[in-house]
Amino acid sequence: MSVHSDAQTVIRAALAACRPDAAVHRALEGRDFPAGGVYLVSIGKAAWQMAACAAEVLGPKLRAGVVVTKYGHSMGPIPRCAVWEGGHPVPDTNSFRGTQAAMDLVRDLGPEDQVVFLVSGGGSALFESPLVPEAELAEITRALLAGGADIVEMNTVRKRLSAVKGGRFAQLCAPAKVFAVVLSDILGDPLDMIASGPACPDSSTCAQALAVAEKYRLPLSPHAAELLAQETPKSLSNVETAITGSVRELCAAAAKVCRELGYEPLVLTDRLCCEAREAGSFLASIARSHDGAERSLAFLAGGETVVHLTGDGLGGRNQELALAAAPGIAGMADTVLFSLGSDGTDGPTDAAGGLVDGGTLDRLTAAGLTVHDVLRRNDAYHALEAVGGLLRTGPTGTNVNDVAVVLLRR
Repeated sequence: MSVHSDAQTVIRAALAACRPDAAVHRALEGRDFPAGGVYLVSIGKAAWQMAACAAEVLGPKLRAGVVVTKYGHSMGPIPRCAVWEGGHPVPDTNSFRGTQAAMDLVRDLGPEDQVVFLVSGGGSALFESPLVPEAELAEITRALLAGGADIVEMNTVRKRLSAVKGGRFAQLCAPAKVFAVVLSDILGDPLDMIASGPACPDSSTCAQALAVAEKYRLPLSPHAAELLAQETPKSLSNVETAITGSVRELCAAAAKVCRELGYEPLVLTDRLCCEAREAGSFLASIARSHDGAERSLAFLAGGETVVHLTGDGLGGRNQELALAAAPGIAGMADTVLFSLGSDGTDGPTDAAGGLVDGGTLDRLTAAGLTVHDVLRRNDAYHALEAVGGLLRTGPTGTNVNDVAVVLLRR
């Protein structure tokens, strides 16, 4: 066994431990449903996986359903459900069509009906019925992403430009009851922010939304500015919610595997939220300070970093984090640092993240690349690809933020 094979073992086991199937099964198995029909709406990157499990548990109780997930994340048909794939992180026409199908499904339900609403990360883009033109919504979303807005800031704005976010979907379901099963992808599990809270009262205010718009100088039309000044639902009487899965579970699962492999693990944080390259440099400094350890160590950090775009390259936050760590661990033997998106995708790429070791910097230099220049161009994908440092898992069926792990094998 090598430190590289240990890293792959940690990745596989941690992702497997956080799949939503069992959690959805626990939430629905044995549950009593109203006398009317049961209807399923599942949204987000993990929507297909969650819906497939729910359809199996519900069986003939399920009358119809709509699943809206990211391109490439559907794994086939689900009984009695229409499956839609749409754009992420920027919603597109298929996102809107899938959302409209869900709205049509629940619009005329009665008080004896039940909506099983499955929510996972990515739902903010995938589940959308915009109150502004599609082109304007896309422009606003791109401006937030390019400015480095965090997920809470993005959702504070987007829910006010939507007919389904900020509790409005639950209002549309009324008088039917809504049972929401939520796979959290936001630090601290704030229900009103996960997928922009379609079935949760909104705790953010108009003043906060307008402050975000000013902070990032968003290109708002007069109508969009007017929508940001309109308040969202602050109470909902027809919703019951169960949270399942979070980055804490991801970190705990990864730490468990590290311990089984002979490492002494330490979870540094499950609320990492800073610039990706700064996180990479920090984790590398921790590795360097323990280079002389006599026992194998593992340091873990879960959360979601941000990237400020300064170039037109290709990459994602996990790839930037890993690449930024390469200089700090250069020359260290039996040392690996990787950062991984639990959904299997990192930015607009086919990679889940990146992995570097003590020899990565030399390999980059041999390829004519410098870390500073690559980060300036935001081109971590091509740099890591050139030195064999990309992590590819394919869509995982879950989405509980990211985890970065430093392994020192001694």
